[in-house]
Amino acid sequence: MNATATAGNGRPEGAVRVLIWDLPVRVFHWALVVSFAGAYWLSETERLRDIHVMFGYTVLGLVAFRLIWGFVGTRYARFRSFLFSPREALDYVQSLFRRSDPRYLGHNPAGSFAIWAILGVAALTGITGYATYNEIGGDAVEEAHEILANGWLWLVGIHIGGVILGSLLHRENLVGAMITGHKRAEAGTGIRGRFAAIIGVALLSGVLGYWALSVGGPGAPAGASAAPEPVTLAARRGNEDED
Repeated sequence: MNATATAGNGRPEGAVRVLIWDLPVRVFHWALVVSFAGAYWLSETERLRDIHVMFGYTVLGLVAFRLIWGFVGTRYARFRSFLFSPREALDYVQSLFRRSDPRYLGHNPAGSFAIWAILGVAALTGITGYATYNEIGGDAVEEAHEILANGWLWLVGIHIGGVILGSLLHRENLVGAMITGHKRAEAGTGIRGRFAAIIGVALLSGVLGYWALSVGGPGAPAGASAAPEPVTLAARRGNEDED
């Protein structure tokens, strides 16, 4: 059993409020939520294309940060804390139906695969978006970008379903835990987040500062090269049908 797991599917007796998710993880999580939602919502809007691009660059920056924090961050933020085999994930899913699933303070085996998938798809979506914006790769890359974005949406749906199921089975608010960082568990199982809090504030300041400069400053978002406004794949197909 992983070190982040506790026996049984409920809270242990004498549980206290402990810090599980450090501030950088929480800032990363919610900034990624906003960035994906904003980019997806604005994906077909040419008038606000620069904002779409801004969110795309934010995704790439967040993923880069998370890759680093996965090695140097606090206990439950490190990749090794949710590095499970496919067999462990399958066993965990089967245990859900037997109502004998252990409670994981960090990511559980099934949820960990959703996290890995989201990180990978987020990176690829951002990279293909950059290529599309700078007219690299043509229609094939643009279509790959759209497919990846839609795949990411499906992964988000699966992740949300898992969060709801876990919240119901373990009678705890997992969304609230990702906001406050706290869960109820045995004393000593939490983390110390003072230094991490400084990193989290810096990350949040960087994201908000970049957004402010991109929205309020002249021209394209910071980091974007000057390029002609490309026509989306859907719009190009529409024009071809009209012809």
